[in-house]
Amino acid sequence: MVMSNKQNRILICPLDWGLGHATRCIPIIRKYLEEKAEVIIAAEGRPFVLLQNEFPQLQFVKFLGYDIAYAENRSMVLQMLFSSPKIVFKIYQEHQALEKIIDEYKIDTVISDNRYGLWNKNVKCIFMTHQIMIKSTNQLKFLEPILYRINKWFIKHYDECWIPDYAGENNLSGDLSHQYPLPHNAKFIGPLSRFTAHSPTSSLREEGQKLLILLSGPEPQRTILEKKIMEQLTTIKIKTTIVRGTPGLTEKLNAPNHVTLYSHLETNQMQEAILNAQIILCRSGYSTIMDLAVLNKKAVFIPTPGQTEQEYLASYHAAKGNAIYFKQDEFNLDAICNLKEI
Repeated sequence: MVMSNKQNRILICPLDWGLGHATRCIPIIRKYLEEKAEVIIAAEGRPFVLLQNEFPQLQFVKFLGYDIAYAENRSMVLQMLFSSPKIVFKIYQEHQALEKIIDEYKIDTVISDNRYGLWNKNVKCIFMTHQIMIKSTNQLKFLEPILYRINKWFIKHYDECWIPDYAGENNLSGDLSHQYPLPHNAKFIGPLSRFTAHSPTSSLREEGQKLLILLSGPEPQRTILEKKIMEQLTTIKIKTTIVRGTPGLTEKLNAPNHVTLYSHLETNQMQEAILNAQIILCRSGYSTIMDLAVLNKKAVFIPTPGQTEQEYLASYHAAKGNAIYFKQDEFNLDAICNLKEI
């Protein structure tokens, strides 16, 4: 990842759908801080809390997100179509709000992680995404070329488009960034992960930990999966650690004695938990896939129902031998725990 320090006031804005967009901004923030740039973070909700925990010394701006809930029983692409007027309005709002932030904080460079309205002709603007094309269900396959063109239209407004993946065949995003021609301003920068290839020193040591469950993603599906898992863990007596993916949440859950619950783990602790686990159960979000690739760990994927991107990535990596893939309404913890380390 090549960066220039000609601009020294950097505004970084992750999308508010889940935590992955925020976690993959962490290595970018670190890099700019190493180059003595001044970094300002604009976010809200869980991404705001997560990044504030990681970088308490930085300046933060409350920046409203898109506030689009994932559907319980329909394709996310279909949900997006139904929500498109709201999304377009949100994009317009953030485009207008950005101008005020740039003026107030004297911003030189804007880095937008999948937020489509954050370009401005007066400063350098970078769009970061692993989805040059958007996967649709089989019934809506005809929409893919249309969505690609819409996506490309937004991306062209930015000075650069960063794709956090490899350019060659040994890539992590598959069709999402390799099926269609890239926008003229796009380039591959390699995977982004907050983790390092070596094991850090951490106070978190779960000796003999069999199962690690990483809950993440937007509601209501995060909570739906959490409830299903907790129900099954009442009868499955296996040492389990659950990271709920809810930084800043103080709500307590009743859990059996063999289950350890965390609302959130700092980076070093999360890396240690992943390295110690025999089996990892998680969503097939792209940021999680990048983290697992850096740590050379495989996982059991349960993609968010209706989210075609995660369903595709789970299938893609299962076919490559990097993961095992279960649908949310079909997975069984007992069967998963009987797997050998994968």
